[in-house]
Amino acid sequence: MSDDATAGGPVEARLPAWAADYWANDLVKIGATLAAVYAVYLVIGALLGYDLSGQLNSLRRLTFLIVLYSIAALVVNLHWGYSGLFNIGVVGFMATGVYTTTMLSRPLQGQNPTGTLPGLGLPFPVAVVGGVLAAAAVGYVAALPSLRLRDDYFAIVTLAFAEIIRITVKASELQEFTVFGVTLGTGGGRGIRTYPNPVDEFFAGPGQPVVEAVSALGVDGSLVAGWAFVLVLVVLLAGVYLLITRLAESPFGRVLKAIRDDEQATLGLAKDTASFKIRAFIVGCAVLGLLGIVWQGSQGYVSPSLFIPQLTFFIWIAVIVGGAGSNTGSIVGTILFVGVVYLGPDYLRRLVEEYVSLSGSVPTFPGAVGALAGGDPQGVLLYTLDQTSTLRVVLTGVFLVWLLRTNPDGLFGDRREIASSIDLEDRVERRRARGDADGQEGGGSE
Repeated sequence: MSDDATAGGPVEARLPAWAADYWANDLVKIGATLAAVYAVYLVIGALLGYDLSGQLNSLRRLTFLIVLYSIAALVVNLHWGYSGLFNIGVVGFMATGVYTTTMLSRPLQGQNPTGTLPGLGLPFPVAVVGGVLAAAAVGYVAALPSLRLRDDYFAIVTLAFAEIIRITVKASELQEFTVFGVTLGTGGGRGIRTYPNPVDEFFAGPGQPVVEAVSALGVDGSLVAGWAFVLVLVVLLAGVYLLITRLAESPFGRVLKAIRDDEQATLGLAKDTASFKIRAFIVGCAVLGLLGIVWQGSQGYVSPSLFIPQLTFFIWIAVIVGGAGSNTGSIVGTILFVGVVYLGPDYLRRLVEEYVSLSGSVPTFPGAVGALAGGDPQGVLLYTLDQTSTLRVVLTGVFLVWLLRTNPDGLFGDRREIASSIDLEDRVERRRARGDADGQEGGGSE
């Protein structure tokens, strides 16, 4: 069953009947978009002279980011697209999950290597559950103001919570502290080493048959662990997608969509809207906590600088591209955002450096403008190539403005799910058609 309210759309209208039937399937939309982005990156890799290992590593990184951003986008869609909760503190709940899991899983004092921060020494699965529950608990505290605040003020509250969490784990007082005789620590501004990645450890041992088989084909054996971890994340994405889809189709989800459309009317139907919103927010925050654990924690090191508001804004842009209220749109929007806007500038820089002969360096914007005023456009190009991260932000803004002008509802915004489980418009049309038929029969009998 589709996660969207209607099966048709502007794309289906331009396709032949047999192709429209396939395109109506949401998995086909996701697969076709992903295949198109893959094809572009394979062509770019060929232009850059990548061998098989280079191509596989490029696609691995692309898929890794698409999957992780898609999970976050689905949670934002649950909060905003279904519940009407404007959550722009996504990174705060991710930080809660990964920091809690790290402190719970690190060895006890005296058992840890010299110079590293101790923890509670709990088994890793238990620590993961603790991190998810901690993120859910913080989400509950953050959701309480939603009982009295409108959307814009609630957004400010969630942003403030995220910054409070980031500043708290960055505080020097919490770099190492003792509670009830147990020493813990967040590492402060320096950060902290996290837990080992179980997938990497599994493939790290000597004599791994899969690694040896891949190496015999001339492919870098280290890619095996990377792709295996990506496949684990794909399974996690599928689970989150099914969870949110089933939740949206349940009576609980229909109430959430009714709250989003008209909270006062939903109150008039004797629904405790505050309770529904809080529960939806807690579920999303728990998933974000798990996302922080598998995303940032899997890198082996985590620091407060990873959880800046910019990451939240990137996730929101992916949702806006696809269209709020559509799970399929959230994933398709993420594929396009990561492939075009997030990673695109870096590959564009590599292509220019590969095929355009440039010399020198222009580290400042005034220097680039001065070179351009002197009739040398190479200065602007050199400066732009040195500022890939800045170019990403600029492209994000340009892309967002273009999208809001051409399609403000996003690619799938016109398919936002309705609160009712019954297609009322279809029922009205059928009743009207039946009435017209009855009228024609009555006229004929006269």
